[in-house]
Amino acid sequence: MPATSARHAMSDALERLAARTFGARRRIYLMRHGSSSYFDTAGRPVGTDMAPLNELGRAQSKAAGDLLRDVAFDRVIVSGLPRTIETAELVLQHNRQRAPAYETWPELREIRGARVQDIRAEDVEEGFLGVFGRPSNFDARFLGGESVREFVERVWPAFARLLADPAWREALLVLHGGTNRAILSYCLAGGADGRCAAFLPALHQTPACINLIDVGDAPGDFVVRAVNLAALDLLQTKTRKTTLEELLEKFLRFRKGH
Repeated sequence: MPATSARHAMSDALERLAARTFGARRRIYLMRHGSSSYFDTAGRPVGTDMAPLNELGRAQSKAAGDLLRDVAFDRVIVSGLPRTIETAELVLQHNRQRAPAYETWPELREIRGARVQDIRAEDVEEGFLGVFGRPSNFDARFLGGESVREFVERVWPAFARLLADPAWREALLVLHGGTNRAILSYCLAGGADGRCAAFLPALHQTPACINLIDVGDAPGDFVVRAVNLAALDLLQTKTRKTTLEELLEKFLRFRKGH
């Protein structure tokens, strides 16, 4: 390319960049619900759909609300399970702005397993530890129930639908550990049009944690600014176990007693 043409091409490229507006992104505050009790005080399993927050979960949700008290949410979305609704309500009680009523999106519910009482012995290890133990393990089934593939095929299109709606700037999503992993995977692994090639399970989600995702108008314009911020335990010092490891321990005690 002649020197003059090269200078013109460089000038055109710089002018295009100078005309762009950087940082004009919307923000998603992606939360997991607060701590819930999936086994009662006698060690018996509680139906996961109805498990409420426990006292720790309420304290965690209120602490998250303190962190988010000055955010002017114009969209609030929950999965519809009681623990997401209660978490969102506690967060919004601390909010100094006028937040809208929450919307229920059942497509964003947690990955579904079989009833704890119905899990076969041969499904226990893979069901508890395999689903979130290996990346893109799409054929793995969660506790003998829904597969990872079936799960993301409802979560990713729903998330894409939210992104396609331009009528919001600051959105609060109060969802679940698995659902949040799916959404973060979509943002980190090039998700587009409701599809993504990778599911990244190692993105642990502490109860009532906050993830910050900035979303631009261009396809794939995601900036993940923070992952798994837990207001009551910022340095994650309380445990080195995952949520499913803790649940597995309780499940084994339950099975031993029955």
